[in-house]
Amino acid sequence: MSRLPTVEDIRGAAVRIAPHAHVTPVMTSRTIDGIAGARVFFKCENLQRVGAFKFRGACNAVLSLSDEEARRGVATHSSGNHAAALALAARIRGVAAYIVMPENAPAVKRAAVEGYGARVVGCAPTLRSREETIARVMSETGAILVHPYNDARVIAGQGTAALELAAQVDDLDAVVAPVSGGGLLSGTAIATGSLSRARTIGAEPEAADDAARSMREGRILPSNDPVTIADGLRSSLGELTFAVLRERGVEIVTVSEEDIVKAMRVVWERMKLVIEPSAAVAVAAVLRRSVQGARIGVILSGGNVDLTRLPFT
Repeated sequence: MSRLPTVEDIRGAAVRIAPHAHVTPVMTSRTIDGIAGARVFFKCENLQRVGAFKFRGACNAVLSLSDEEARRGVATHSSGNHAAALALAARIRGVAAYIVMPENAPAVKRAAVEGYGARVVGCAPTLRSREETIARVMSETGAILVHPYNDARVIAGQGTAALELAAQVDDLDAVVAPVSGGGLLSGTAIATGSLSRARTIGAEPEAADDAARSMREGRILPSNDPVTIADGLRSSLGELTFAVLRERGVEIVTVSEEDIVKAMRVVWERMKLVIEPSAAVAVAAVLRRSVQGARIGVILSGGNVDLTRLPFT
């Protein structure tokens, strides 16, 4: 799929992953509605398999491979949710998975990826080392690269969360999702814009605002090792995701580190949900009333957080 994905691709992905992915619930909180000044509907992808929306895109990509391609196995470089998602998707398809992870990745994350049956290959914690190592792994194994976000099959899979949300909640004014590489946000923009009148809003940390700057300038401005608690939002937009966001006229809003921590705490105290900082970024944008509308959907992107290092304890 070399062209930009469409809502039909998202519908196809939904059918493809249906036997394996959860249809996640939508939850609400009257207290949060009061803070936000709007009815807020939380699409709980923190309750998705591997604890994040990433399973949708990885599963669609792996299941989209031909039998000949699948026999070669799949590969990626990731230290986060995409690594676990691809490992599980490969196990479901019964194919090999090779995951390049930096040597400083948390041991618990490496253990999770290995627990799904993937082969983990270590590398130095630099982008250059990641790229060199994944190139070597692919050369040695013949594995197919499944990029975390700059892949139309992945974008289509991520868009299934918004597809479900549109079926679960009527008449939304806006749908908010966090943005890093842009796979979730671009998939959300395609699904939401094709199925409803709702606007799609991206949220990112002020300390990692490359997407906001890129949209303003009309070209990709990569992030430069941003320092933010939202560790899942440190990547830059890809060519495909940037093209979708520009085509769909997606607005990006930013929030402070303090806003992010506050949002994590509010969601825990009022909804009893543990969400990771990356998910809290979208919540923070709504809590500070940066998103206009009477009915707002928020995609809680993930819930993988080290409970021994919660920032609000």
